Amino acid sequence: MLHLSVSELSAELSRGAVSSVELTRACLERIERLNPVLNAFVTVCTASALEQAGQADLARAKGDTRPLLGIPVAHKDIFCTKGVRTTCGSRMLRDFLPPYDAWVVERLHGAGAVMLGKTNMDEFAMGSSNETSHFGVAANPHDLGRVPGGSSGGSAAAVAAGLCPMATGTDTGGSIRQPASFCGVSGFKPSYGRVSRWGMIAFASSLDQAGTLTRSAADAALMMRTMAGLDHRDSTSVDRPVDDYPNELDKPLRGLRVGVPIVHFAKGLSAGVEQGIRAALAQLEDAGATLLEIDLPNNHLSVPAYYVIAPAEASANLARYDGVRYGYRCADPTDLDDLYTRTRSEGFGEEVKRRILVGSYALSAGYYDAYYRKAQRVRRLIRNDFASAFEHVDVIAGPTSPHVAFAHGAKADPVQMYLEDIFTIAVNLAGLPGISIPAGMENGLPFGLQIIGPDFAEARVLNVAHQFQQMTDWHLRVPESAALEGH
Repeated sequence: MLHLSVSELSAELSRGAVSSVELTRACLERIERLNPVLNAFVTVCTASALEQAGQADLARAKGDTRPLLGIPVAHKDIFCTKGVRTTCGSRMLRDFLPPYDAWVVERLHGAGAVMLGKTNMDEFAMGSSNETSHFGVAANPHDLGRVPGGSSGGSAAAVAAGLCPMATGTDTGGSIRQPASFCGVSGFKPSYGRVSRWGMIAFASSLDQAGTLTRSAADAALMMRTMAGLDHRDSTSVDRPVDDYPNELDKPLRGLRVGVPIVHFAKGLSAGVEQGIRAALAQLEDAGATLLEIDLPNNHLSVPAYYVIAPAEASANLARYDGVRYGYRCADPTDLDDLYTRTRSEGFGEEVKRRILVGSYALSAGYYDAYYRKAQRVRRLIRNDFASAFEHVDVIAGPTSPHVAFAHGAKADPVQMYLEDIFTIAVNLAGLPGISIPAGMENGLPFGLQIIGPDFAEARVLNVAHQFQQMTDWHLRVPESAALEGH
């Protein structure tokens, strides 16, 4: 039952084969058993989850048929949850209790979903491995010695291990799609502005976007139908109709033009991943799609541009953590300067401090034009490359990550870690929708196929992903880690 899809669980709840209380209790028992080795959850809300499940059962008994009613969900610990600790994976917010719910939390709660708790993440979403969390490293359910990816590693690991059927995540440079690839789940990032950022603790405001981690693209479509929409509290929320994503899933792929970026198959891509991705593309072709090689000439500049823009925005966003209003405060400060200095030095981890310094430098007088302004110009070139490509193709497809999950501690060099998102960052710089879906295994570890669409083409991206999953069973594979099963 714990590895069923959201759609299947909703059907089971509707026909009375299982109650939401029973399903929620099963998830909580599995979390209790496996979280000590996975460290996927930072906070578990046992009492409130069972209470919400009971309310969902009563609503179903009265004829309520909402598809997400009574379905357990986990929230990345970057989303504010009223009265429930929201840490952002940082000592700085270790004891922070928000007075309100984020838009995403609010919408899913309104749809009847049952919140199990908050999942582990890289501190302030800065990382690609879940190794920068103040609460310790999360483990990959397929191999406990490897990372689940980041920054939404806790959510990806929780879904992959059957701790919950669906989870939320955020994607600033690949932080949903890369962990989805590493953990063998479906990770969807919508267009920038499609899902409100209200109540989502900011890392890089022009890049951050909320999304989903689920077993399948069909499950992502169900979540997105609830999460998408205009929110007047968020100035970047887009005012345009929300497509009926589940009803768009069954369109055939015949006539679809799939762009294959040459640059994504260059040096550095694992041989096993390349073979698997080419096989996946061939399956799309067999279903009636046409493959067209495309060039994204400025893609190689995406990582350096991102690591100027994102730290610059982070340095501004994280200036609010000063020990005065909320969050961590150092003990016995001697004066205001000491309060600021020690609070931030003690409250932030090394990676966060590194990015604040880089961002502050890039924005400083004399360097703004040389770095930040130039990076923004490169960003425009990258967006133009995608726009040109989409004049000839309907979607773009290729590998999500150059390789499968790596071992804990294997990427000690920060630059090496930054290159983990080489295939995903450009999508955030351009603000486009993208999904990573399971497409194969290498040495017993999963890897993902990334599908990218034009602005607000979420329905098309989900449709292509769903059709691929109708032809394959990679998304149905569950972790076979002996260490995991031993618990």
